Amino acid sequence: MLPPARLGKWLFGTTGLIPVMAMVLAGVGWTPTAARAGTLPLERHPDDFRQVINRAKENVFPAVVYLRCVVENFEMGKRLRHSVSGSGVVLSADGEVVTNWHVVDRALEVRCLLNDGRAFDAEVVGSDKDTDLALVKLKLPPGETIPFAVLSEAGPVQEGDFVMALGAPWGLNRSVSFGIVACAKRYLPEGSEYSTWIQTDASISPGNSGGPLVDTWGRVVGINTRGAMQGGDMGFAVPAEIVKLVIPRLRATGSADWAWTGLQLQPLRDFQRNITFPGSTGVVVAGTDADSPAREAGLKPSDRLLAIAGEPITALMEEDLPEVRRRLALLPVGTPLPLTISRDGTELTLSLSSRAKGRVLGEELSCPQWDFTVKEVNQFEVPDLYFQTQGGLYVRGVRSPGNAAGSGLRPRDLLLRINGLPVTRIEEVRKLHEDSLAKLRDGGNRRLVLSVLRNGQQMQVVVDISRDYANP
Repeated sequence: MLPPARLGKWLFGTTGLIPVMAMVLAGVGWTPTAARAGTLPLERHPDDFRQVINRAKENVFPAVVYLRCVVENFEMGKRLRHSVSGSGVVLSADGEVVTNWHVVDRALEVRCLLNDGRAFDAEVVGSDKDTDLALVKLKLPPGETIPFAVLSEAGPVQEGDFVMALGAPWGLNRSVSFGIVACAKRYLPEGSEYSTWIQTDASISPGNSGGPLVDTWGRVVGINTRGAMQGGDMGFAVPAEIVKLVIPRLRATGSADWAWTGLQLQPLRDFQRNITFPGSTGVVVAGTDADSPAREAGLKPSDRLLAIAGEPITALMEEDLPEVRRRLALLPVGTPLPLTISRDGTELTLSLSSRAKGRVLGEELSCPQWDFTVKEVNQFEVPDLYFQTQGGLYVRGVRSPGNAAGSGLRPRDLLLRINGLPVTRIEEVRKLHEDSLAKLRDGGNRRLVLSVLRNGQQMQVVVDISRDYANP
């Protein structure tokens, strides 16, 4: 325990606890009065913290939207439809709504409920899997407007800032949870391609996805995206700065239009791998993807990338990597640009021409009675399969019970030929499927011969398609 003299200096000194508390409380509507007889009473301001919170909430609540979507998936070897729900926030009077990509992914129908009870159909204008953002437009009657919120222009949030997560958790009515920013720049290795996250202890439950993270001024500082299902309240939101970057691109083209270079990067101070590289500027090239612009430009592992088109870059720690990747992803596609690198202590200039990243998800097709689904191979979703074929098709799902499951066909089998005919595009499989079922109805061939590549080994799978499991 501190001696009385030291305790008094610690409590009441100019750099002690009370001045700091006074500054904090003043920000939420409390002001200290002069100290008398060793006490420091606080005078309550009429505009207390609850009123601050309520005012900020009321500024945004009318713009919070509950979304209900009918989506389709092909993972079980057949085309299925089911409902999902989530949240969104209106950002314009004519009904532009920002939500998460995973809320509206593969949506066939989107319907939105406003805070005042009005409901509208909506269409997906664009979406981006990499940042988990989507733009939806309400189908408003001509001339009708709705309340909207405002994205923060105050810059990045700071640790300790008070925030509220608004939305419709668990598909229930609107709610608000309150907390602070635990980390303003959280790096998640599997989810920080182009952006770090705002981590908060304001509860974000399933259904809160796509709703706004709001500061005490009523400004949208992020879009709620991820929540912890156990281990306490911990949620993650996409920062407003990334929303302001991506949404105009979705509005213009329907996608984020990222460029692809094939560069794998590593920070200069890699704590996770216990590696420290020399130098205090730049970022280390950990590797390059096969058949990528980076490899064609001549970049090699252990090169230190110093500048992009003359603009210096640095990734000292891993949380600095998303910004560098984002700058690379925003390069103009097909335009050669100089990269300054350091290799073995010598500075070199290389020319890099990026390519369009394209669709992250390829097209899918359900094949009833064959009882499996087919999908396009894409280097960003199934890079291991793409490495084997540089494109083509693979088995997305196998229905069980079903004809394909009984034959031994497996998900992720690369599809090479059907009844001896090469297949590389979805349309080719669709035509063969239609012809196969037409012949079967006329008493034709009841067998399907598939040539597939599995774990590098080519094999044939014979499927008896005579039984209709969907209509027994």
